Amino acid sequence: MKTSHPLRQTLAAAALLLASAVSFGQNGVSKTTIVLGQSLPLTGPGSALAKPFHQGAKMYFDRVNAAGGIHGRQIELVTLDDEGYAATSAANTQKLLGQGVFSLFGFYGSPQVTMVYPLIKNSETVLFAPMAAADEFRGAQYPNIYSLRPGYSEEAAAVTKHAETVGARKFFILYAGDSESQAALDSATRVITSLGGNLLGKDTLGSAGLAATVDKVLAARPESVLLISDSVAAAPAVRALRTKGFRGAIYGFSNTGESLLAEELGPAGAGVVVVRAVPKSDGTRVAVVRELQEDAAAAKLGKPNVYMLEGYIAARVYAEALRRVGKDPTRAKLKKAIEGLDEVSVGGFRVHFTEDRVASRLVELSVIDSQGRVRE
Repeated sequence: MKTSHPLRQTLAAAALLLASAVSFGQNGVSKTTIVLGQSLPLTGPGSALAKPFHQGAKMYFDRVNAAGGIHGRQIELVTLDDEGYAATSAANTQKLLGQGVFSLFGFYGSPQVTMVYPLIKNSETVLFAPMAAADEFRGAQYPNIYSLRPGYSEEAAAVTKHAETVGARKFFILYAGDSESQAALDSATRVITSLGGNLLGKDTLGSAGLAATVDKVLAARPESVLLISDSVAAAPAVRALRTKGFRGAIYGFSNTGESLLAEELGPAGAGVVVVRAVPKSDGTRVAVVRELQEDAAAAKLGKPNVYMLEGYIAARVYAEALRRVGKDPTRAKLKKAIEGLDEVSVGGFRVHFTEDRVASRLVELSVIDSQGRVRE
């Protein structure tokens, strides 16, 4: 796939970091601990998604540690705040690698992952379950990345096929200007057209006044509008579209955040369809969801959302791989253990890494109802 322009920029910047890449002599394993490194935005752009992911992962690792750890070792997750900036993420990664972490875990953002990857490319160090859905990370050029979620192409395909079933194949895309949304836009543009959708136009949220942007959308007479942004930018766009009379289908990618968008919009979000790559976070059918709800209640973190669930599942899958590594973990053994997870149920969530570095192809659509609640 052709790399989008922002990702090319971060690739070029990443190349400059190679000269100062750290030694991989330490392996992050002691008699009592296994140390993982994480860089994501606990503050700044992306923090609304990344912070609950981190909370979910830490909750599960805390559960494991309270039960004695993995083969007697505690899992220590060292997390650094990159404030949403790729260069800071790279600097954090150099620091983590210098401290000798066993692997990297749960980074956020496609541009961040692009910049960080050269630092682990020629090593056995794994980057597990990044919150980064650019399609190229699932290709042969990134063999050290193991993803929990599918790429944006699968999300775009699900949206396009749903739109076809409701007779709404004429699309207009509104997207945020950040690099993650640019990566999603590339996939959406390609997939919608390849599946027979009619892309009437696309525009950046915030490139002009919102009213003018919505007027441009309505002038194109689309049947569907796809929003690629976080909930903070998406919610005003939904309100403006509805206020100006748009009654067609409105879709959001997974980075829009079904529960976050529902909270922002309330009943005004009725009919908006949002992609998710994990089960419903407020359901009761899946065991791992029930466990998260119990742990979140005990930790007084409030109602879990899909990002907290994604982090919790990612940690559970990682822990399962560690168990299979055995009592003498190495990075090479970890890669082999991950790749050996073949149709394994992890608390009712099925993962499959054999011959693929993507654990799940789950892409489901949720709809916000007239009460502002998320429905399957």
